[in-house]
Amino acid sequence: MSAKNLDKHSRWRNKTVAFRVSPEEDAQIETAVKLTGLTKQDYIIRRLLCRDVVVQGNPRVYKALRDQLAAVLNELHRIEAGQGVNEELLDTIQMITNIMKGMQEDIAYDR
Repeated sequence: MSAKNLDKHSRWRNKTVAFRVSPEEDAQIETAVKLTGLTKQDYIIRRLLCRDVVVQGNPRVYKALRDQLAAVLNELHRIEAGQGVNEELLDTIQMITNIMKGMQEDIAYDR
């Protein structure tokens, strides 16, 4: 059994919630988690409770963005070779676009 821990409101997190996903859904969740820099637990809780997922730029997030952009480029080369676009690729591109827009807004506010 994993250790109990407190959330930011000093409430014990001692309940376990589990659900099944397909391998494709798992890959999408993992991509989103890497791009946000959050833990998987924090990411899923925020999404399930309809809270904002705020990306804090750090070296891990930048590396994840770089790696995902490289994967998107590979997929675009595959598509150019005559194969179709899959929904997961479009979702990943949308997520990267939203993160990059947010980063641009942060830079504009800092000026």
